[in-house]
Amino acid sequence: MQEFLIAPADGRAIWLMAIVPVLVMLLVGSLFGAAVLGSRKTRFEVSREGLRIRGDFYGRTIPAAEIAAAGMAHVDLSRRPELAPGRRTMGTGLPGYRAGWFRLKNGEKALVYLTDTSRAVYVPTTAGFSLLLSPSDPDAFVTALRAATGR
Repeated sequence: MQEFLIAPADGRAIWLMAIVPVLVMLLVGSLFGAAVLGSRKTRFEVSREGLRIRGDFYGRTIPAAEIAAAGMAHVDLSRRPELAPGRRTMGTGLPGYRAGWFRLKNGEKALVYLTDTSRAVYVPTTAGFSLLLSPSDPDAFVTALRAATGR
């Protein structure tokens, strides 16, 4: 009987098989880390220009002219379940933190930054979506946003 060893594989192919899973793990870890940081560092900046959301991938500025202050309210989502986030279309959904684009239970498209469902602020806009946010002081946030929009 004769035995023959397999011919050695091309070294580049072996390294590629080792590097791809490592790169995928780094990407997933980075995305998870950004989500965790976003849950701690997101800021809602209210000014005469509007509302600027800073902290993660979905942040943006909503001009004051697009904020429908008349419908804005501090809400407890256990009492207003129709405003609760339903289906996530593009975003982060971790225990105690939801951020990104969601469909609310009432079917409305919303940009969500939610950590506390009892201290949520619902902000309709004229831009085809609403905001559902968890500022640290919801009543002061609503007051500041109403003052900034002049309504």
